Order: sequence, then structure tokens, then C-alpha cells
Amino acid sequence: MIEFISTYKNLILYVLAVIAAVILLRLSTKFIIKWLVKKEAKRLPDAPVRSMKLVRITLNLLWLILGIIALSAVFVDRDKDQLLINYFKLASYIGAVTVITIITATVCNMWFKHRIDEKVTHDFDPTTYKFLRYVSVFVICFIGLLFTLMAFPSLKGVAQTALGGAGVLALIAGVASQEALSNLVGGIFIVSFKPFKIGDVIKITDTMVGTVTDITLRHTVIRNFENKMIVIPNAVINKEKLINYDLGELKCCEHIELGITYSSDVTLAKKILQEECENHPLIHDNRSESDKQLGKPIVKTALTKFNDSSVVIRAWAWSSSFGNSFTLKCDVYESAKKRFEAEGVDLAFPTRTIYMVNDEKTTSDNEIRS
Repeated sequence: MIEFISTYKNLILYVLAVIAAVILLRLSTKFIIKWLVKKEAKRLPDAPVRSMKLVRITLNLLWLILGIIALSAVFVDRDKDQLLINYFKLASYIGAVTVITIITATVCNMWFKHRIDEKVTHDFDPTTYKFLRYVSVFVICFIGLLFTLMAFPSLKGVAQTALGGAGVLALIAGVASQEALSNLVGGIFIVSFKPFKIGDVIKITDTMVGTVTDITLRHTVIRNFENKMIVIPNAVINKEKLINYDLGELKCCEHIELGITYSSDVTLAKKILQEECENHPLIHDNRSESDKQLGKPIVKTALTKFNDSSVVIRAWAWSSSFGNSFTLKCDVYESAKKRFEAEGVDLAFPTRTIYMVNDEKTTSDNEIRS
């Protein structure tokens, strides 16, 4: 045993030094990351702890891989030392690029988040900053991936080409028909031309109505009035015809329609519907000064349609916003129905008249004729 130790003394010391270095590096990484997390948590309560944990995992994995490569030198021939050195450099390079990419993306994300919070605090539109945050983080990660690929000789040419301006254009042109890029371009168009922004109430179809909560590189998220999140790809929403209730003036005209029977008093029905609309606290007076001077009513009513078993009375009721218009409509339906019942105006419902033929009488008539 003593002879073995004396013979391989240098190798044993080398192995122990490598193991000790790996353990020391892992402990130091754990301590430093923990200290940084605590420090950032005091200064920035919303600091991304997840990113720091990812850095710790990456560094611990890097120390382990470097330690294995260093220990491999004990078991291989000396003519393989250069190969191990190359592996050691490769692992160090990939680890460094990964850590730098994570830290850079985290700092960029925090900066944009800070700017978004400032915009929201001062009641400004944060849509552009939210979208640019996703773009910036994606670009940083993409560049980090390209620098990682440059470490491999077989992929170095591809990475260098993609990093060049012509390479980026060629890459975009090559995948322009792909759905992912279509969504990205759709998102850029939405942020650039602003058909809607975060916080706007939009209507795409009758089943997709809600408030825009986020616009990412791939999709737009809206929260409907049932508090359900609807995720729509940017390429799809960019092609759709939509209604933005918050674009321009917020006031909204609601068509409130009720069908009454043909025997009901149309004039009375119009008067009741007009009064119920005008007496509602959410009604908005949209008349011009000339209309007021002429004595025109706040709410216009008219007979608009003859159906098979009803006539339709419509009121044009204005409110200050889309949300108020919905509440106004529901309340007026209820109050108008009560007034109609109290004052003898019958609401229509589908009816059908059936004429029965008397078979016995028809038979007797046929016998007489014969």
C-alpha cells in the first residue's frame, strides 16, 4: 500500500486536488447565488429568483463536467492530453456563454418590467414595451445559441452566416412561409399599427369578446367576461376584422329592440321604451347643441321591422362605454317588460294559425254534387 502510494503520489494528489476544487466551486457557487438572491430581494422585491437558480444549476453542472474531464487525464494516454484540453475549453466556453446569456436576458427582462410598471403607474400604454420585452429576450437567447453553435466546427459556418446581416435576411426569407414567423410578423404589425393595445375591449366574433391582457411574439391573450383567457395566434388575429370598443371615442350606441304584437299600441310602446332608456342613470346624452335647441329626444325610437307575428320597436340608446351599454341594455329590457305588462302592451311570441277541414261536411257536399 505504501509502495502504491509512493508510486502514484502525484496522481493521487492531482485527483484529490480536482475533487476538492469541484466541491469548493460548487459550495462557493451556492453561497454566492444565495447571497445575491437575498441582496436583490431586499433591493428589488420582484427580482427573478428563478433565473438565479438556473445560473446556479448551470455553474454546478459546468464544474462537474470540468472535473470529470480533468480526472479523465489520469486514465488516458499522454497523446490524448490535447484532446482533453480541447474538451475542457469547449465546456468552459459553452458554460460561460450560457451563464452570460441567462444573466443578460434576466437584466433585460427586469429593465423592461420596470419600464412597464412606470407606464402603468402613470396611466400610459405599456403595449410596446411588453412586446419589445419578448423580442429582446428572444434575440438575446437566439444570439447566445448562435455563439454556442460556433464552438462546434461543423456548425461554425452556419452560426457565422446567421450572425451576419445577409445571413439573417436569408434565414428570414427561408422560413417566411412558416407559421412561427407569421405570428412574429403579425405581432410586430399589431404593436406598430396599434389596431388595439393592452387593456382595450375588442370583439373578434360573438364568442370572442374581452379585454386584451397580453401580446407576445406568438399570440394575443384576451380575457372574456366569463374570466376565461382566450389565446389567439397573431397571424390569425392580424387577418380578422375586429371591433375595438376603446379605439377613439369610448361612447357606444346600443340598439335595444323589443317585439310587440300587431294589436298593440305602437306609439305607447315607443314612448315607454324611450322613457325607460332616458330614465336610466347610465344613459349618455349624445345630442348636439342644435338638437337640444330643436327639442329632439335623448333617445330616438322607431318601428323598424314587420315580422310574421310581431312588429319590432327599436331604441338608439347611447352610453359612455361598451361595459355601460351592456348594463343599460339588460336593465332596460327588464324595466320595459314590466311597463309593457302594466300598461297593456303585449310582447309578441311566435304563433301559428291552423285551419281544420271538416271531413264529414266535405263528404256530404261531394254526395250532393254527384
